[in-house]
Amino acid sequence: MELASLFPKATEAQWHEAVARVLKGAEFEKVLVGRTSDGIPILPLHPRRKDAAPIVPARGAARWKNVARFEDTDTERGNQLLHEDLLGGADALVLAFSGAPASHGFGLRDAAISSFDAALKDVHCDLVAIRLESAPFGGRAVAEGFAAHAARHRLPGATLDVDFGLQPLADFAASGRMPLAFATAMENVRTIIDHLQEQGFSGAFLRCDGRPFHDAGASEAQELACVIAQGVAYLRALAARGMTPGDIRDALSFTMAADDDFLLTIAKFRALRLLWARIEEASGLAAKPMRLHGETAWRMLARRDVHTNLLRNTIAAFAAGIGGADSIEVRAFTGAIGLADGAARRLARNTSLILTEESNLHRMVDPASGAGGIEALTDALCEKAWRLFQQIEARKAEGETGLAAALREGFVGEMIRDTRDLRAKNLANRKMPITGISEFPDIGENLPGILAPLPPAKATHLLAPHRLSESYEALRDRADAFAARTGRRPPIFLANLGRIADFTARATFAKNFFEVGGFDVIGNDGFADESGNTDIPALLAAFSTARTPFACIAASDALYHAPAQECLSPEDTFAEEVARRLAKAGGANLLMAGRPGPREGALKGAGIGGFVFVGCNVLAVLDDLLAKAGA
Repeated sequence: MELASLFPKATEAQWHEAVARVLKGAEFEKVLVGRTSDGIPILPLHPRRKDAAPIVPARGAARWKNVARFEDTDTERGNQLLHEDLLGGADALVLAFSGAPASHGFGLRDAAISSFDAALKDVHCDLVAIRLESAPFGGRAVAEGFAAHAARHRLPGATLDVDFGLQPLADFAASGRMPLAFATAMENVRTIIDHLQEQGFSGAFLRCDGRPFHDAGASEAQELACVIAQGVAYLRALAARGMTPGDIRDALSFTMAADDDFLLTIAKFRALRLLWARIEEASGLAAKPMRLHGETAWRMLARRDVHTNLLRNTIAAFAAGIGGADSIEVRAFTGAIGLADGAARRLARNTSLILTEESNLHRMVDPASGAGGIEALTDALCEKAWRLFQQIEARKAEGETGLAAALREGFVGEMIRDTRDLRAKNLANRKMPITGISEFPDIGENLPGILAPLPPAKATHLLAPHRLSESYEALRDRADAFAARTGRRPPIFLANLGRIADFTARATFAKNFFEVGGFDVIGNDGFADESGNTDIPALLAAFSTARTPFACIAASDALYHAPAQECLSPEDTFAEEVARRLAKAGGANLLMAGRPGPREGALKGAGIGGFVFVGCNVLAVLDDLLAKAGA
């Protein structure tokens, strides 16, 4: 039975009319149209694309590879964990070495054959896909070390699926330096490729990696532009050194970060395949599915309320899989606090397993094909990324062109810095909220176990990696240090006025607001008498008991602007009366929940030093309060 035929068909014009009635004069663009970091509009309604062609990943309808990471400095322990991963459903692995940017301070100590032997003990390398990740410009030693390990164990190169991960341009971005000219680096790369091919390896040899750019704060289009710029640079350089375009294309792999913006991540992965197909066409090559790896993003991981990272990772892996990734590494949810233990690794690999083996997300090729919103985002990202790619290609510096020149002269770093600065503003005012960090913090959380704490970050160059939650985490660190020194978190008293219905909304907002900074928020059920009036002496007594100079008044606008109960000053409102009395009782640092409105001057004159409301600079307010508290 076709139920849809029983209902009248609605038109887009009717939808807009209904929306206009709800908006009541508010601007459609401001209320219902969002914007990405690239300025791309996200509309609330898109028509279906009936003529859209699916974008086919290299894996087709097979499930994506579930990638486990080996980055333990203790090779025996790491080998044991790796076996647990492989027996638990992982079918690919990353061997990360000390200094590898994506390992953030962990990794195998060196690329000696003994290190490979210990890490891969009893691992059937011919049955799993292997990715190698080295410190910047350490790829040659790692590649040769693995080749020697394979030879020692009589593993023909032709039987192994290895992504050797040579990536001089991504290494440049990750380290902030290029120790030799790009042309010289590519001479070395050609030599390494020849040597590996002689041993039967077919690659991939070179990696076009978007992670250093994403970690540094790049937008989706900026990451895409930098990834295809790497591919084009390698195509040109190796073609000049005798390789055919087809062989070069087959020697490349691609890696991108997947974050918790679900629709944008799907569109980004789809856009990369379309952009690279355009490069193949311009190179005289028939389009061929690229080898695309996705990794859940470092920058979205939080060090506080770390279990929320499980949700972020699930969304990111879901989106990368829908977007067509051939392999996906789900980072451990504890990655921002240290080296993952077996429990965290199990949750990471099971994320992919549930998405594939239980949810069967891989069985339909490009399920986003035809979805109007995602198709529009994909097209817009392609257009924006292509324009940025053209700007990168036009750069020239010190005899180099393209991405090498754009990195050397700082063009890419400055481009990404501008995006990062705008995002920082949106993080500060919570236009871009982070669950568990800038919204709904768990002030009494217990951290899960790890094998080793995360080493301090050392990189300070323009494209150094950072996590979105770092500024908020620094506030909590200050509050924790204060508590360790004094035995108590910085306390703040909620001066709730009127009945519960009068203050609950703003008191709840204020409690969440101050706990973001690690404050001990002293709440109460209000101080209303039987008639609903606030018992100010009772409020002042409770404030005195709290033993803190910090207080925040919370009530409705109607109660704020009501006449004062006792006329302490001519024309005082009730909020101003309460503020004067709190100040007299020792409230040296008073705030009010809500916008001040036209009486801001009078409120400040009564002793209120600040206002907390939706859209205010949360970081600035909390930083100032912690400083006043001595944290």
